[in-house]
Amino acid sequence: MVRENVGFFLPNQFFWFCGAVVITGSVSSTIFETCISEQAVFRDSLLYLEMVRGKIEMKRIENGTSRQVTFSKRRNGLLKKAYELSVLCDAQVALIIFSPTGRLHEFSSSNMHKIIERYCEHAKEVQTKNPEVEHYIQQLKQEAANMAKKMEILEASQRKFLGHSVASCSVEELRELDNQLERSLRNVRARKEYLFREQIEQLKEKERLLLEENTRLLGKCGENEKKEVATCSQSSQSSELVETELSLASLLK
Repeated sequence: MVRENVGFFLPNQFFWFCGAVVITGSVSSTIFETCISEQAVFRDSLLYLEMVRGKIEMKRIENGTSRQVTFSKRRNGLLKKAYELSVLCDAQVALIIFSPTGRLHEFSSSNMHKIIERYCEHAKEVQTKNPEVEHYIQQLKQEAANMAKKMEILEASQRKFLGHSVASCSVEELRELDNQLERSLRNVRARKEYLFREQIEQLKEKERLLLEENTRLLGKCGENEKKEVATCSQSSQSSELVETELSLASLLK
């Protein structure tokens, strides 16, 4: 992870990170001590400047013009410091900067490609020397190989279950395959019977509900018929009374 204004030293190596920039170099022990002292002086100067003008908040500058001006100033200062470091300390320094617009700015005290190759080789050596990383990589490779073997075995078994690639099977393999198919067939049949029983139970429950509904509807129909019969009998009796009264009236006349 790249951090701003962070420097650290390794034996015969000096690394300086600033933003998205990396400066590397090889230094002797005397030059190493000189760089340490210069770094302390530079740090004290920065602290004094921050006390004088106020601490700068490290965040992205929103104003585009101010951001570009700050980038140009700090880029020039960084290039100057890289040059001074290479001359004063006899260090191999490589500096790479990409601007926000993608423009490349670089400085190298010698051949840039050779310094980058040296850095890549150093990073590989550090990685390979770490036993935990190496053990983890080997463990991942072993797990990947085991998974590949398991996948091959499963694919071969699937082909055999489908009836393919059985010409190379022995009698024992074919007998085992037959037993596995029988067990699978029994499981399928048991599951099918269970589902059929569930469907039959559901249909019986529906039949019971329909019979109850039918009985209830028949009861309602019977009540309606009784009401209709009672109404018809009342109307017939009233009509008979009317006819009797009419016949009596005609006789009296």
